[in-house]
Amino acid sequence: MKWLILFCLVFFVYLDVSSQNFTNISVKASPDAEKCMNYKVNLSGTGGYANTIKDLENIEKTLENININATISISFGNIVALLFIPTAPFKSVTLHASDSQAGLKNVSNTTVSVELPEELNLGPTNMIVFSNLKLPETNKSDPGALFEVYDRRMIILSVKGKNISGLRQPVNITMKFNQNIIQTQRPSCHFLNFSTNNFSTDGCHTIWTHDQSNVTCSCDHFTYFGVLMVSASSGGDAVLSKKDMEILSYITIIGCSFSLVALVITVLLFITNRTLREDLSMNIHINLVIALILLNLHFLPSQAVAAHPSTWLCFYMALALHYSLLATFTWMALEGFHLYLLLVKIFNISVSRYIFKLSVVGWGVPAVIVSVVVIIDRSFYGHVLLDKSNHDDTKICYISNEIVKVVTTTGLFTMVFLFNMTMFMVTVKRVLNVGYNKEV
Repeated sequence: MKWLILFCLVFFVYLDVSSQNFTNISVKASPDAEKCMNYKVNLSGTGGYANTIKDLENIEKTLENININATISISFGNIVALLFIPTAPFKSVTLHASDSQAGLKNVSNTTVSVELPEELNLGPTNMIVFSNLKLPETNKSDPGALFEVYDRRMIILSVKGKNISGLRQPVNITMKFNQNIIQTQRPSCHFLNFSTNNFSTDGCHTIWTHDQSNVTCSCDHFTYFGVLMVSASSGGDAVLSKKDMEILSYITIIGCSFSLVALVITVLLFITNRTLREDLSMNIHINLVIALILLNLHFLPSQAVAAHPSTWLCFYMALALHYSLLATFTWMALEGFHLYLLLVKIFNISVSRYIFKLSVVGWGVPAVIVSVVVIIDRSFYGHVLLDKSNHDDTKICYISNEIVKVVTTTGLFTMVFLFNMTMFMVTVKRVLNVGYNKEV
């Protein structure tokens, strides 16, 4: 059956691809070709949910089997497709589609736009299939019916002969709404998982607020995408309005600013007081204070830097923010270690060059971790969404790789927490033993 459709497409659709000077061709199919296509992909809704799923797979396979040497646009009834042949070197590109046409440039009445990241690194031998299609009116009594998809619209993205997944730079699919969204609902980006025949949100997050007329699905893979309308509070993930997000942002900035001022005052008091400077404990405290100052200094302007076009500036900000956070954790651990030594040595620490050795650990360990991350892949530092759960598009400069983020920050924090808890329990036991010995 697949070869029948391929034959119909070749026979009834004329493609003038002899010229190499064009980038986009709009292809019109004859009624016979359209009938042939509809015979292959039954989008009338009479075949049921399971058959519609199979038809979607057939659409992708059929489009991928079309042999072309230039970018073309195809329209068949409810299906609009763009077969895109990229040029080398591959750069970020945006594809557009309406209900009647698709192209590399903005088309009239655009309903869908897809931004492909530079990370794809595709060339003339790779054909990108981008399809905008309307699903059939499905029986709503069907428990797996596709009527839940907003506007019955599905977006197909694939690369011929290549699986695209695990992207660090996500592909952004923006769909326009043709009606207002009620307050009790929110759009949620899903993809169709053919192994389970169900929708899933894995690898995708939704960028949207109630005052927007479109929704952006930011995903790390190519597949079949759709927007489902769900309850605004479903999954414990209530949507915050843009105004609420701004208020929370101001609260964060004000709180961090007050913290920064207090920390700077603490450093000034330490510098001007000789007694404090000679105290070992105060020297450790002040190193923790300096780490917190660095953390605030690099966190507060991070959002503004992320909006700046300079990638090197964002790289520095992300690296410095990561380093200062790790330094804060490390000095927290050294605080616990110092407290343990105070009680074990009975306030008489006689370690040679004690503060210097602690400083090597406190500032050196974070430097080693950050250096290893940069050596592995410097692109791990870059633009990231500040809060994915609230579907806000605010970005900061930080760690873009989730695994690196979890291992180096959450992992180190867990180790510090367990270490300090151990020091705390040992310290409490020591104090209790001293009290018991005095009573005896």
